[in-house]
Amino acid sequence: MTQPRIGIIGGSGLYDMAELTDREERVVKTPFGAPSGPYVLATLRGRRVAFLARHGEGHRYAPSELNFRANIFGFKMLGVEWILSASAVGSLREDVKPLDMLVPDQFFDRTSGRVSTFFGDGIVAHVGFAHPFCGPLSRIMTSAARSAGATVHEGGTYVCMEGPQFSTKAESSFYRAQGFDIVGMTNLQEAKLAREAEICYSTLALVTDYDCWHPDHDAVTVDMVVATLMQNARTAQQVIANAVEQLPIDRSCECARALATAIITRPSAMPDGRKALLAPLIGKYLV
Repeated sequence: MTQPRIGIIGGSGLYDMAELTDREERVVKTPFGAPSGPYVLATLRGRRVAFLARHGEGHRYAPSELNFRANIFGFKMLGVEWILSASAVGSLREDVKPLDMLVPDQFFDRTSGRVSTFFGDGIVAHVGFAHPFCGPLSRIMTSAARSAGATVHEGGTYVCMEGPQFSTKAESSFYRAQGFDIVGMTNLQEAKLAREAEICYSTLALVTDYDCWHPDHDAVTVDMVVATLMQNARTAQQVIANAVEQLPIDRSCECARALATAIITRPSAMPDGRKALLAPLIGKYLV
């Protein structure tokens, strides 16, 4: 059966998709350890996709526990070229309301100590990350959300915080003062690693609450988040399915050749073992 070129990462509340047919679970072993769980290889709107529940079955992994490298490398090993991700976020703007969606175009990093590169240990690469999301793929995601009847906001900055605690009021007010738009805990590392893997990446951010800056939401709770997510999950599945229907697209974006000018280590200086480990990423540049 045709291998999937489209990857889907389901976040909090989106652990499966009802439209997936011809399903096959695939356990992928990566040199970076185990992904969050088996990939579900399936058909969605006539396209073969690979679906992964970011937090594992039953939501077992906290944001800081996620093996981001294994998750993204697993998609690369499967032949994926586009990743559509979904994640729960808090809003930092009055006009971006709970149950709205937002397709961000920028990040601000507030994480600490997370591994977010495949490189090191003898091979160094510096990919461009000025534009952290794939522009063409994000436009498809936005269009797909509108087609599904969702209230969607195009563009904005996603603040990625460490968690697992929610923001303090001081932090939330600071993010708003900086002009940031949404706050979440998971997507930055995925985007960095997808860029290193030359995979196009876009996020559908599902707004669950106003974070704690808002007088009506001065304490965010899991119950609040889950209740909103359950209302939004059906629409989110429709959005992603609509987006999948518009793929594949031409990969003339910067994502497709991100490593072409990024690898700084001379091939002759690369350790053989590390070179072999990273062959799915760099092999074509070492010929």
